[in-house]
Amino acid sequence: MDLTLNEEQSEFRALARTFLEAEVVPHRRDWDRAEEIDPALLPKLGEIGFFGLTIPEEYGGLGGDYLTYIIGMEELGRADSSVRGVVSVSSGLVGKPILAYGTEEQKQRWLPGIADGSLIGCFGLTEPDYGSDPAHLRTRARRDGDDWVINGAKIFITNATLADVALVFARTGTGDDQAGARGISAFLVPTDTPGFTRTLIHGKLGLRGQATAELSFEDVRVPADALLGEEGKGFKIAMSSLDKGRISIAASCTGIVQACLEATVEYAQNRKQFGKPIGSYQLVQDMIAEMSVDVDAARLLTWRAADLVERGEPFGVAASKAKLFASEAAVKASNLAIQAFGGYGFIDEYPVQKFMRDARVMTLYEGTSQIQKLLIGRAETGINAF
Repeated sequence: MDLTLNEEQSEFRALARTFLEAEVVPHRRDWDRAEEIDPALLPKLGEIGFFGLTIPEEYGGLGGDYLTYIIGMEELGRADSSVRGVVSVSSGLVGKPILAYGTEEQKQRWLPGIADGSLIGCFGLTEPDYGSDPAHLRTRARRDGDDWVINGAKIFITNATLADVALVFARTGTGDDQAGARGISAFLVPTDTPGFTRTLIHGKLGLRGQATAELSFEDVRVPADALLGEEGKGFKIAMSSLDKGRISIAASCTGIVQACLEATVEYAQNRKQFGKPIGSYQLVQDMIAEMSVDVDAARLLTWRAADLVERGEPFGVAASKAKLFASEAAVKASNLAIQAFGGYGFIDEYPVQKFMRDARVMTLYEGTSQIQKLLIGRAETGINAF
């Protein structure tokens, strides 16, 4: 693997950082307090190309490679993980499945808007009773003539109140032969469909600027062509989407570790105690060294997984390793940063406490750290742990 970025990748990284330093970093504290990002940011993100990084040009995207996408997610994570979530869910968890499994009509209908940020998608998998066990979800879709009728509920759905389309996973199979994963299908549901309701979740620990909501489906009727992929293949679509989504989370966490490192170094160079910058003390240098090593390790694991995707090789285990390490590293780095900042790290005048709150959820969603360990262990032993 060549770790040298090509000219286009380097240029996009520089462009992304310049844009985010101007348009996101100065506002992230206010958005965190308000529990809402400025919606005027979304078309700006679209103009830069964040939403369409890997969507082909024929559908309005940039047609870039997967590593460029991951670089974008890292820069978004460094600036504000709430903004990263909006982009990665819409373009990654929704846009990529449409590109991989959608009909030409579905691609033409949804991808251009997703690519330019004028349409936002959400990923409706997690349910109140089934988080880490999506094979047994209860939301059901039944066939009624030429339509599907959906009933059920979802929870912790990123982008839900912003979204124009929801990728919803529902049980369509009946009988023992369609139990578990075999009976799940995927649907593209416009969020203005009658019976589709969204309830915003307030008071989150982190990612407060990112819209997170509960979804409810009461006789939500969609046409037959809303089915994404084949009937009964929804679980495969969901799992393949989450494998790539874990690489995006790893990139975002790498960005958090990078942000913690940069903030701590700057503070340690300027904050003085006992007549000297605190960065001159070995215990503070020890904290900085740990962050520096972890950001390199997280980035290498993440880029390795992205490279496997780009080369068309199996990447699921590599994605789990990257997500596990980077998410735990982000929690560790944010705690170290707060320790270095002392009392100032505990207030939101400085960003490190936000980094800690945002990092904590990364060990939970799109597969907890424990689930990643199970996946890695199963791959190493060849024994199915589920």
